[in-house]
Amino acid sequence: MILIAAIICLSGSVFLFLGALGVVRMPDVYNRMQAGTKATTLGSMLTLLGIGLAHLEWLPKLMLLVLFILFTNPVSTHAMARAAHFAGIKLTEITKQDNLAEDSIEEDENA
Repeated sequence: MILIAAIICLSGSVFLFLGALGVVRMPDVYNRMQAGTKATTLGSMLTLLGIGLAHLEWLPKLMLLVLFILFTNPVSTHAMARAAHFAGIKLTEITKQDNLAEDSIEEDENA
């Protein structure tokens, strides 16, 4: 059981590392947020699950933490991305489509 827990913790650590690498490598703030959120959500969940399997008495509390991360991390990142967009932070030049800008144009036309 300890070996399985260690493998799960290691895979969570790899996802956390890849998330950090994505934050460094991505071209703009929106891509950085996406890379950081997706990888750190999965990485944190796997790491906590591995720790819970290694220490079974901690598993219920760690599963509550996993649920908290699962619900709050994507929602908070979405709110930060919308705030960054409305603050005027530009997309990278290689971005083809901006759906949020199109929605705000349609709202202005309907008002």
